Amino acid sequence: MPAVAALWLALAIDRWLGEPAARWHPVVWMGRYLGWIGSRMAPLAADAKPRDLPLLLAGALAWGVGAMLVGVLALALEGSATQWLPGWATALVLGLALKPLFAWRMLRVEVLAVEAALAVSLEAGRAQLARLVSRDVCALGEREVRESVIESLAENLNDSLVAPLFWFVLLGLPGAAVYRFANTADAMWGYRGERNGRDWSWFGKWAARADDVLSWLPARLTAVLLALAAWRWPLGVAREARRTPSPNSGWPMAAMALLLGVRLAKPGVYALNAEGRPAEAADTQRAAGWGDRAAVALAVCASLAIFAATVWA
Repeated sequence: MPAVAALWLALAIDRWLGEPAARWHPVVWMGRYLGWIGSRMAPLAADAKPRDLPLLLAGALAWGVGAMLVGVLALALEGSATQWLPGWATALVLGLALKPLFAWRMLRVEVLAVEAALAVSLEAGRAQLARLVSRDVCALGEREVRESVIESLAENLNDSLVAPLFWFVLLGLPGAAVYRFANTADAMWGYRGERNGRDWSWFGKWAARADDVLSWLPARLTAVLLALAAWRWPLGVAREARRTPSPNSGWPMAAMALLLGVRLAKPGVYALNAEGRPAEAADTQRAAGWGDRAAVALAVCASLAIFAATVWA
């Protein structure tokens, strides 16, 4: 079937070729739209109001316009390929279009690069980590850098792989594209308070909540996939996940902490598996390996779901 073939083709492209050039990358195009709108509509920090419903509506409208444009373009591409091309060509077009909407190889490479940099020096590890996370890394020690990168791998396993493919299975290419737009919007707009001189509390609120809704089930599915990869269930994962302020990211991070048996914490915010041992270099490698297994398990489950949906239809 074209959808199943497209899924495996996209995963193969990701593994062997990685990301397309920025000028051809649809997520880069989404980011340019979001950056252009945000720089014009989000207020300067000094001008922010404690309550601004008109700005909330403006942010929701800007988000909706972008999501609709992305969804319509993806639907047009998918519909044209399905209607006019033979099955093998449809799979090729859909696979090429799906690949930029997830990025497991890039995430894995960046995570392992942090560990390699830590082996050189703490400063090198911090500098490499800063490419991956938005938090201030200047005061982090070696243990905290390693905890942060393992957390990032777990959280972004959902955002960068599981959730886009989950929505692809449910709604085809438009589902994956709109999710990727929503996740990018949350990354660029979904902040509480000031960032880069602008206040995003109200303008970015819709983007943050939309991403929470679209990521809710995939985040929990990511915890299950990690359990499959490690071949055991992380007891207490729901309790640990509730320690984070996010309704979703705590699930894959808590699962990873419990499965590895390590403590993962964001200073002053939360500590997952607080009684666990300090993370070591081997834990980063093991986490990346489980991510690989989770990706394969996801692809198998997604293929079976597509086959089942076809049979029932």
